[in-house]
Amino acid sequence: MSWGAELWDQFDSLEKHTQWGIDLLEKYIKFVKERTEIELSYAKQLRNLSKKYQPKKNSKEEEEYKYTSCQAFLSTLHETSDYAGQHEVISENMTAQIMVDLARYVQELKQERKANFHDGRKAQQHMETCWKQLESSKRRFERDCKEAERAQQYFEKMDADINVTKADVEKARQQAQIRHQMAEDSRADYSSILQKFNQEQHEYYHTHIPNIFQKIQEMEERRIVRIGESMKTYAEVDRQVIPILGKCLDGIVAAAQAIDQKSDSQLVIEAYKSGFEPPGDIEFEDYTQPLKRTVSNNSLSTPRADGKAELKFGGKSKGKLWPFIKKNKGATPEDFSNLPPEQRRKKLQQKVDELNKEIQKEMDQRDAITKMKDVYLKNPQMGDPASLDHKLAEVSQNAERLRLEVQKFEAWLAEVEGRLPGRGEQARRQSGMYESQQPPAVRSCAQDRESSPDGSYTEEQSQESELKVQATDFDDEFDDEEPLPAIGTCKALYTFEGQNEGTISVAEGETLFVIEEDKGDGWTRIRRSEEEEEGYVPTSYVEVYLDKNPKGAKTYI
Repeated sequence: MSWGAELWDQFDSLEKHTQWGIDLLEKYIKFVKERTEIELSYAKQLRNLSKKYQPKKNSKEEEEYKYTSCQAFLSTLHETSDYAGQHEVISENMTAQIMVDLARYVQELKQERKANFHDGRKAQQHMETCWKQLESSKRRFERDCKEAERAQQYFEKMDADINVTKADVEKARQQAQIRHQMAEDSRADYSSILQKFNQEQHEYYHTHIPNIFQKIQEMEERRIVRIGESMKTYAEVDRQVIPILGKCLDGIVAAAQAIDQKSDSQLVIEAYKSGFEPPGDIEFEDYTQPLKRTVSNNSLSTPRADGKAELKFGGKSKGKLWPFIKKNKGATPEDFSNLPPEQRRKKLQQKVDELNKEIQKEMDQRDAITKMKDVYLKNPQMGDPASLDHKLAEVSQNAERLRLEVQKFEAWLAEVEGRLPGRGEQARRQSGMYESQQPPAVRSCAQDRESSPDGSYTEEQSQESELKVQATDFDDEFDDEEPLPAIGTCKALYTFEGQNEGTISVAEGETLFVIEEDKGDGWTRIRRSEEEEEGYVPTSYVEVYLDKNPKGAKTYI
């Protein structure tokens, strides 16, 4: 099965067929290119999708990813990003192993095809030249034969004519001989050219063309093999990433199986636990007795001085705001005193941990600078040791500043932990003893402050979710009561600007009287002197000194 033997006369057809083969290769290269573009586009869209749902840094959403279900979702996003990376690998490998390789091969194939068909056309042109030479010699031989025959007839005519001179007859005879010799020469030349042409033609059809067509056949067969190998590579490139894609999917399944509902439930407790104790039972109030009634410490209503309680739902209170109700939320206090005890403890602990990490960084940086300074001292040519003194001093100052911050937050943390249930039972019992000494209205006030589940005391909560007492009655009640006895003294550690109603401003270092201890809401009630103004200040802003036997306090046995 040889193209040279079977297709010896199909030169033009083979030229078209081989061109079609090259066009097919180029079409396949274009197909692979578009596939790589699709893979890149798909990978880009997957990456953008994964990035879109990633939690934002330093946001509330990032804090939510402590739950195992959110961590599983985050793992899914990471695996999806890795999944996209494998599609990028497919695109890169197809480009390198198929597109670039085939493009180079197509150029080589075009050059080889051009050379083979150039040799074929050259052989054709040579045969055409030989054919023209043969035709020319043939026509010349034919013409010389006719001329020799006419010269012979003319001589015979002149020889038969008695009126022609002998000289004319001799001349005609010589002319006939010349023409005859020319015919013989043309005959010999024609015979030689014909023999040469037949030899060239035999070589052309049995040697040159078969060789050229054999090269073209081999070239075409290599093209067919090459496109088949490229198709195998196309499949293998895809197959190579299947195990990695499977690992990505296995990672998503493993992340889903790692979800722990019990752990998430415990995290919810840690996230929202206030640290307050539930309110106790409400005592029965017997309104059938004409005697003046007392109100239980756990009553939700606020008593009036004459025993009448006028309650209403909703509406705005007229007059004073409770000391623990803030007019506006404003900025978060540095000591997180706006939060419930448990949440405040967590925030303070986080702050302490963050500051300790920053201190460690500063210490590491100081050690590195110290080592560099030692190197400069031993090798002055490397640098001036004095140039590092300023940086070393700056790092030391930063570390000292951070240590002071840690001490401040650790003090607040210790204070909070001492008041939390189970963490400071003795402090809680002591607080309960003084609470029993306070008038009912004040105890009710403290309990209302503790009843807020999230620890934020806003005017809106007071207006919408709690029972209201007309402010005028409340003012009258407090006007009729005697001043509360002092149970100790306190010293202001920091300056506090009491901008909300019910609070009092204090200056750093000022000594004041304590008339109501902190009930767990972060506020202590103080008085500037025996009969001057009183109000609430943050407990963390003062250092309290309680009297062992305060004036006016009752002793309970």
